[in-house]
Amino acid sequence: MKYISTRGNVAPIGFIDMFLMGLGEDGGLIVPESIPTVSGKQLDQWAKLSYQELMFEIFSLYTNDEIPADDLKRLIQESYAGFTSPDVLPLTTLNDSLHVLELFHGPTFAFKDVALSFMGNLYAYVAKKQNQVINILGATSGDTGASAISSVRGKEGIQICILHPNGKVSRVQELQMTTVQDDNVLNLAVNGNFDDCQQVIKELFADIPFKSKYHLRAINSINFVRILAQSVYYFYAYLKLSEKARENGVNFSIPTGNFGNIFSGYLAKKMGVPIKQLVLATNENNILERFIREGVYKPEGFRSTHSPSMDIQIASNFERYLYYFVGEDAVAVTARMEKFKQEGQLTFTEAEVARIQQDITAYSVGNEECLNTIRTYQERYGYLLDPHSACGIAAYEGAGRKDDGAFVSLATAHPAKFDEAIRLIGIEQQFPERIQELFDKPQQQVIVDNVKADIVARLEGFYRVYQ
Repeated sequence: MKYISTRGNVAPIGFIDMFLMGLGEDGGLIVPESIPTVSGKQLDQWAKLSYQELMFEIFSLYTNDEIPADDLKRLIQESYAGFTSPDVLPLTTLNDSLHVLELFHGPTFAFKDVALSFMGNLYAYVAKKQNQVINILGATSGDTGASAISSVRGKEGIQICILHPNGKVSRVQELQMTTVQDDNVLNLAVNGNFDDCQQVIKELFADIPFKSKYHLRAINSINFVRILAQSVYYFYAYLKLSEKARENGVNFSIPTGNFGNIFSGYLAKKMGVPIKQLVLATNENNILERFIREGVYKPEGFRSTHSPSMDIQIASNFERYLYYFVGEDAVAVTARMEKFKQEGQLTFTEAEVARIQQDITAYSVGNEECLNTIRTYQERYGYLLDPHSACGIAAYEGAGRKDDGAFVSLATAHPAKFDEAIRLIGIEQQFPERIQELFDKPQQQVIVDNVKADIVARLEGFYRVYQ
């Protein structure tokens, strides 16, 4: 298995080199040269595997034995040892057709832990094996930063800097990032929104001399390992369903802002999971919904919502989907992304929109609908959703084909992380101890303006130079 760029100007590389490169050096996103497929017979044989065993089988299709099997198994076991559920990701049934896959049982109570707990351990493994200093740089709309910091805090040979939009994450998300006192962690609170933070990250990773000097590594979903790790839970959810429930395939409703979570489902489908419908749930920052419904990919005015982790306009993983949509034609991808850069939008023909809608259905959830969904499901099932998970459920209600078999909606965060929204509908909740104790800890962060030079100066004062 070799890896290439969506823009065609990265020579085929192996798994570890792909992991370390993160963003393609030509500005594209890294993808496998070919996607391995899993037969129905093989899926049936995997039905009794634990989450850790299943992840080992899937990753083994991609790693080229660059990580010895025993080492890979150990990394996986260590990554999920701290999850509070013995199943890692429990599947909760709410009614005959609707199931909720709970992705929030990791250290920071968010779905990002599923991939980043593993990626942090893999970075530490590579740093030790190659005797390298690894400087991780990422942007977050809330959950990625907390999870990434948790995964590498205090680890030898690794430093991490996370940019987050100042005042635009939940209080718990902010505390999870900024109460970490380890010397290898730097938090930069940027006076801007997530797209501003992400743009700086993309520019720095595209600056090859700067990237090489500081040996920058990516933890965001621009890193294909993140996508691959997330694809595992689509396999797992399908296999956790009863044989009767999955005999006609399965449908997923997926809250997403950066297109990474739903692209992971798209990858799982291409690998062989019999997924019938992928429903993309957005909030009022609905560029992705408009792309799927109308064929226009164009950022509009930024809106703050009750689901801040999805307050994103420009979705990094859109380019990966575009690559497969145009038939893996890197020249066509480059032309379209250059057009987007120059004109600020992309438009698709009526025939192309019809093809897009064969892959993905979309639904945009307003603030009031989000809160109403939380209230309704608490009253109907005694099940408390966070605002992001509520968007997934609302999309299932609004766009899911109920007569088309089992539906799995992804619960992406614990509701305690977004208590500000929960309290708006008069619901009081008990915080988990690990969240409650955050409120008594001192914070450590640096507030900076959305000025690239100022951010670079902070990075240069923090990172060790790679020799």
